[in-house]
This record gives sequence, structure tokens and C-alpha cells, in this order.
Amino acid sequence: MASTYTTNLRLTKQGDGDNPNTWGEVLNNVISLVDQAVASYTTVSIGSAATVTLTENQGSGDQSRSAILEFKGSIGTAATSIFVLIPNTPKTYAIRNVVSANTTATDAVILRVAGNAGVTIGSGSGYYMTNGTSVFSVAAPTGTAATRNVGVCATEIPDTSLADIRYVPTSVSSTIVAEKTFTASVVFTSAVRMEGLVSLSGAVKSHITTLTDAASITTDFNTANMFMVTLGGNRTLAAPSNATAGQVGSIYVVQDGTGSRTLSYNAAWRFPAGSVPVATTDASAVDLVVFNTRSATTIDAVMLKNFTR
Repeated sequence: MASTYTTNLRLTKQGDGDNPNTWGEVLNNVISLVDQAVASYTTVSIGSAATVTLTENQGSGDQSRSAILEFKGSIGTAATSIFVLIPNTPKTYAIRNVVSANTTATDAVILRVAGNAGVTIGSGSGYYMTNGTSVFSVAAPTGTAATRNVGVCATEIPDTSLADIRYVPTSVSSTIVAEKTFTASVVFTSAVRMEGLVSLSGAVKSHITTLTDAASITTDFNTANMFMVTLGGNRTLAAPSNATAGQVGSIYVVQDGTGSRTLSYNAAWRFPAGSVPVATTDASAVDLVVFNTRSATTIDAVMLKNFTR
């Protein structure tokens, strides 16, 4: 009786009385092919041909029997779509797609049984199965042959709503309509605008920005609310930049180890009854100018003098 082959993996089924002196070799070959079907990793190069047919051999090693396939090469030069044909028998495949596209995201690698539609293999790793006619993605990446993307809600990620905080667009402006609780630190690297009631149950901590000592001392109200400067000579406090009505803060004015330094003010700085304060001139003395911004060009301030004990 002649040997035959199994339907799905094409393994040799020895007939009665066949291979009397080599049946062990045939059996070992079958075991090797089972090993290939369970755990073999096979690389398939694609690029120049629009159709690539995986080899399919009866009773010997081939590409289509492998458990894991890696597609490599490029697409978009000779063909924008490359079809990889698999046998018309049931099987599962784990596929790693590292094909690079040369033109646009429409370039695609398509796995199919000849004569059927098939499925597009996304960039990266995925899991696919066939019933011998159709091909199905069990766990497939969402990208094209060139790139990974999330596509549109209706086809590639679950439909979402405003009630679902798991999906908040990060690249465009959006509105969150319900209360959210953060259980870890939140870092903002740009301006934060609050337009409603702000309620805080913990401390608010602000850093003190050290100003550069110069003949004209400049402050940028965009950098901080609290400042400190050590006077190394007779100085003038210039009009601040980026002043916004309503901003409050303070400036520590510290005498250096020599003392006797004077501080005058730009006309933007206004004081009660128009009386410009005189800084304490003792060596290392500390005064505090507390301010409230009336407008971009008017800063109302008072000086609290000579902090010591």
C-alpha cells in the first residue's frame, strides 16, 4: 500500500509494508515536520513580485508549514500591494511584519488563500488563522505595512464617548465634562488657565526666583510671583515685563555685606500716598516689597522693612 499524506500538515502516512528498511527515517522526518509546524520560525523576503506563494511540500520542509513567519523586505517600488498566498487548509500563523514601505501608507501586505480576499497584515506582530478559504486576524496590529496607527473608531478602536475618560485627545484641544481625580503628581510645562472656581484642600507652594543684580533690576512676571535680589550697589527696580492685572507677589530686597545700597523705582511702581519707601541700608538687611498688579503698566506696592529679631 502506497504512502499518503495528512490533509493539513502534509505529513507522511506510511502504507502497510512500505519502507521496510527506512521506516524509522520516515518517522523521524514526520516528527521534524511536526516540530516545524509547532515552533519553527521562517523568514520570507518580499518586494519585487506582486504575489508571493509560500512553498507547500508533501512530506518535506516548506514555508507554509512553519508556526511563525517573518515578512521582511520593502513594498511600494514594484507593487503597492503584495499578496502572500497560503495553502487552502486550516492553520494558524504567528506573523511578524517588518516590511518597510517606500511610498505611502496605502502600501499593504495581504495574507490570503488563492482566489479569496484575505486580510492586510499590519506592521509589527500579530496572530492569524485560516479555515482553508478565508483568513482572519485573531490578534493583529493596526498599522499598515509602513506604519502603526489607530485608524478610526468605527473600524480599529472601540467607539468612545465624552463620558469615557480613557480616550482624551492629546494633540488637539478638548473638553473634559466630569470631575477627575489624580492620585499622583501632575506636571504642566506650559501656562495653565483656570476660568472657574478653584478650590484647594492642600498647600500651595511657590518658588522664589533670584533676580540678577544690575544697575536696572528687571523682573519677568511670567516666571514667578516671588522674587529675591541682593543689592550690590545703588539700583533701580525697572518696570516688570509680562505684568497682568490681578497678579500678586513679593520681592525680597537684601543688602549685601557692605550695605548702604539705595533702591529707586520706575514710574510703574506706585506706593501709598505717593511716598516712595527707602530701603533699610544696614549690611545684610532684608526688606520685602509686596505688590498687586493693577494693570500691565501699574504695580501697586508697599515695603515691609528690616526683617530681623
